[in-house]
Amino acid sequence: MNCKEREALRFLGVHLVYGLAAAFTFGAAVLGINLGNLWTLIVNSNHPVIVTVLFFFGLSVTFGSVGMGVGIMSLASDDESEHR
Repeated sequence: MNCKEREALRFLGVHLVYGLAAAFTFGAAVLGINLGNLWTLIVNSNHPVIVTVLFFFGLSVTFGSVGMGVGIMSLASDDESEHR
């Protein structure tokens, strides 16, 4: 693996971490304010741990992908500013 590949993976990894942080913050806020009685539904379910893991897994995939996508899209604006 050369230097550019490592740099690209590091770039994506950093943006993935940003997305994961946003996912867990958003998920905790949704459960904390009991939005749509979601926390109540989870607590009263037969398998609250599985439901919570699936909830945060879905948020992690979504927000992690968005974080990496934003990072990739921001590269275009960096390239455009160099050409001007």
